[in-house]
Amino acid sequence: MAITGTASDKVHRIGGGLLLHGLAKRWWLVLLRGISAILFGVLALFWPGLTLLTLVFLWGFYAIADGVFSLWAAISGHTSEMTPRWWLAVVGAIGIVAGITALMWPGATAVAMLVLIAVWAIMIGVMQIWGAIRLRKEIDNEWMLGLAGLLSVVLGLFLIAQPGAGVLAMVWWIGVLAIATGVIYVGLALKLRKHAHKE
Repeated sequence: MAITGTASDKVHRIGGGLLLHGLAKRWWLVLLRGISAILFGVLALFWPGLTLLTLVFLWGFYAIADGVFSLWAAISGHTSEMTPRWWLAVVGAIGIVAGITALMWPGATAVAMLVLIAVWAIMIGVMQIWGAIRLRKEIDNEWMLGLAGLLSVVLGLFLIAQPGAGVLAMVWWIGVLAIATGVIYVGLALKLRKHAHKE
């Protein structure tokens, strides 16, 4: 039996509403993701004499922290909630695996590390854009999550397109985009917090 357009729209609204409800209840995890991104970006930009090895360690710890916060947001809801949070679990798992990989092989070539960071950024970005699309009818300023995803994809594509660019240029790009993404996460967290208080 085919689902009518109205029934399909209702199912989509219910799924999106549950997603928003789940994120709003754990708005502080989004805030922690933003703070950790800003901290990583500031350290990447302003650490005097930053070496590639130090950057790899910083990024590895950041990717793990971001992954843990995402995974926590995905699994911390009640089992009775039918919130579609699988995309947060995917984001979390990708971050944890990428971070551990970076920490286990910090001496890998610069190009290999940049490719790892690039693939992580693209995968995370795509999932964030998907999340923003799911939330577009539920909250104002869902574009913040979409913009964070777009910035992440742009960073990943830039790193893949320019793997031979200088380390300092890469550090600058990674730092600036991490700070921008962190600021967007903080803004989104504050919006989610307002929504949580309205419930």
